[in-house]
Amino acid sequence: MGLFSLTQEIAIDLGTANTIIICDDKVVVDEPSVVAISTADNKMVAVGRKAQQMIGKGGNMIRTVRPLRDGVIADFYACEMMIRGMIKMIPRNHQLFVPSLKMVVCIPSGSTEVEIRAVRDSSEHAGARDVYMIYEPIAAALGIGIDVESSDGCMIVDIGGGTTEIAVISLGGIVANKSIKTAGDDLNADIIDYMSRMHNMRIDEPTAERIKMQVGSALTELENPPEDFMVIGPNKVTALPMEVPISYQEIAHCLEKSISKIENAILQALENTPPELYADIVKNGIYLAGGGALLHGLAQRLTDKITIKFHIADDPLHAVARGTGIALKNTKNFGFLIR
Repeated sequence: MGLFSLTQEIAIDLGTANTIIICDDKVVVDEPSVVAISTADNKMVAVGRKAQQMIGKGGNMIRTVRPLRDGVIADFYACEMMIRGMIKMIPRNHQLFVPSLKMVVCIPSGSTEVEIRAVRDSSEHAGARDVYMIYEPIAAALGIGIDVESSDGCMIVDIGGGTTEIAVISLGGIVANKSIKTAGDDLNADIIDYMSRMHNMRIDEPTAERIKMQVGSALTELENPPEDFMVIGPNKVTALPMEVPISYQEIAHCLEKSISKIENAILQALENTPPELYADIVKNGIYLAGGGALLHGLAQRLTDKITIKFHIADDPLHAVARGTGIALKNTKNFGFLIR
């Protein structure tokens, strides 16, 4: 931004698991959506990765909060502090004298008016004077490189931390959509429950996330299977230390129920798709975005089940953020942005 710029423009992918900020077409902040708050004076101690490292370690002095749950703001005060903290993390060369802040924030496609208002209020309280919002599936499509204003239909499945957003997009709008609260957090919960039931081991969410990233799978048979992942933790009965090797086949079985819910939601969205757009989707395939798209074997499983080709977006973790950044540069031209 120039020294005498009157407005600083940023795009925010305000996610349940991670928050990404784009400024000047670059990802300048990519941090976990976590804030640590002092219980003594209710002030922010840390935000992002530093706050994540404090989970379960602060005792009664510090509480760590994930302000967003299931894709929506669950703690307004913590969310406002988190946004402020993330904005301060933007490198100094992007933080010159700017009296006004313009912000584009992405939101789940199933957001209610109350939830949309909550995002706008939190953004304004964090310092934004001009706030636009964009639905996550449209942002993901923009980030993938799809012409969302074309008459051709395209289908996006964005598997985030709190929600899975499924949408059919045509002429700059969402024609059919399905938003379910089964996503990355639920897969983590499945793994925590599985380790407790099958191995009598107590693990927390960060460990479950590591297991999912290393050996998470949607299929019990993979062409290039990952190596077993060694999990260290306490026995939930004796509290003695345990080491358990976990295979991708085990995780595939424990994630089966949640992945089936995502499959059914995709089928429901396809049922509500007009025939002309359905034909476009069959021809062009369905695009997977979000962190859940990286689950081993997921695209192959969905292709086999639904018999439509599923494509994994390039860099699916940042597809929504990149699309939000594109929307930031076209606020005057894109009629689908929400004020």
